[in-house]
Amino acid sequence: MNGLDLVGPQLAVLVAAAIILLVDALLPDHRRIMPFIAIAGLIASALWTTSWVVRDDYQSAFGGTLSLDRYAVFFYYLFAGITVTVVLASIDWVNREGRGQGEYYMLVLITCSGLMFLSAARDLITIFVALEISSIPQYILAGWGKDARSSEAGLKYLMLGAIASALLLYGMALLYGVSGSTLLPEIATFVANEGAANRSLLIVAMVLLIAGFGFKMAVVPFQMWVPDVYQGAPTPVTAFLSVGSKAAAFAVVLRIFFEAFRADVVSDDWSMIFAVLAAASMILGNLMAIVQTDIKRMLGYSSIAQAGNFMVGLAAISVSGHEFTLGASAVLLFLATYAFTNLGAFVAIIAISQKIGSDQIKDYAGLWQRSPFLAAGLAFCLVSLTGIPPTAGFWAKMYIFNAGIRADLLWLVIIGVLSSLVSAFYYLSVARQMFLGASEETGKLRTSPAIGLSLSAAVVGVLVFGIVPMPLISAAEHAVTIFATK
Repeated sequence: MNGLDLVGPQLAVLVAAAIILLVDALLPDHRRIMPFIAIAGLIASALWTTSWVVRDDYQSAFGGTLSLDRYAVFFYYLFAGITVTVVLASIDWVNREGRGQGEYYMLVLITCSGLMFLSAARDLITIFVALEISSIPQYILAGWGKDARSSEAGLKYLMLGAIASALLLYGMALLYGVSGSTLLPEIATFVANEGAANRSLLIVAMVLLIAGFGFKMAVVPFQMWVPDVYQGAPTPVTAFLSVGSKAAAFAVVLRIFFEAFRADVVSDDWSMIFAVLAAASMILGNLMAIVQTDIKRMLGYSSIAQAGNFMVGLAAISVSGHEFTLGASAVLLFLATYAFTNLGAFVAIIAISQKIGSDQIKDYAGLWQRSPFLAAGLAFCLVSLTGIPPTAGFWAKMYIFNAGIRADLLWLVIIGVLSSLVSAFYYLSVARQMFLGASEETGKLRTSPAIGLSLSAAVVGVLVFGIVPMPLISAAEHAVTIFATK
């Protein structure tokens, strides 16, 4: 029963998915309760996780392949919160589509369970299986729309995802062949004791792993799918991809590299690889975002630049103690604040696009007069993405750049700061359109209660953690203490 208790949060989500399918098949007249069943399952998952926190009884099971530690708990809460917001934001769109309602919510919940498994996995095989559990539903969701653009997004995401999975599997196979184990702690022991004699093979394995996970993290040069998929996929799905998939990828990369490859013999190598990828992602992402006229494509390129900011924390490592975990805690803080901020922006875009029938930035002109709530919410989230106080995004960038400076990566921090200044141009240009632009339409835009609730929750989170950031900072630092004790 201990193993069953350990995977309880995931089981709660999967049981909710199964109930939704039963309701869809047996009670078609009651389909409107399906999103609330999904939310109930996610709340049950969070409560199950809380029971572990209250007991302070963190354990591993299944031969050490899965671990419910403070690190996994942080992401369990994060993924549950992300998925609840996405479900709420999807209600109007799913009802309007009028097809596949049960399947949609089921796929979202299965993805969430896969993300949870991924954050807790400490074995290469478990990591790969969890990655596919979360990825395959996302390929389907990306092509969920009725138009050709959505079909193209789903196909492109599937094809490039398959290539990334192949690269990842090659890297894992090579790592297993060198170390003789798939368990991360045992790989760490091998790298520490015999890494010098096998350094070349370990570097090749690490490069393949970075390439495979780089697709999910959406970093240069593995970002080619992002703008087309973000633009073509239904907006609620894009919101899910932009935060859920990215957060899970960084969660597992942190776990693998900080736990298995922290020995001096290879740590400098992967740290420099991450630094170079961070610089390239911040530069390319921001420059390409400037010229976009579609807001979803703009946020797609923006997410590439933000991934570069995350990778500053991956690169900012030291060999021991607090300095080693500083970069990891900075990444977790950035992921949490980015989740609030980007979800808020996409929720507003979902509501706006449904009303005006366009994703073109020029059509956002004069939105302030038509819907002050949506305009203010979107503008505030864009300000947070820029990193301007008093938002949570400001503290996230401050913390992650501090980690870079402490790790003697001043050149990378300078690139990050300059990139943030560039990002202010295209983020605030959207706000300028909404508040200063003139619209030919004068009708008021009304939002549904579900959209209003999800946008309000995101904006409140951005504001509260912008004013009082210490609870979130403490949670991030507490989560990565597992790395300091290894």
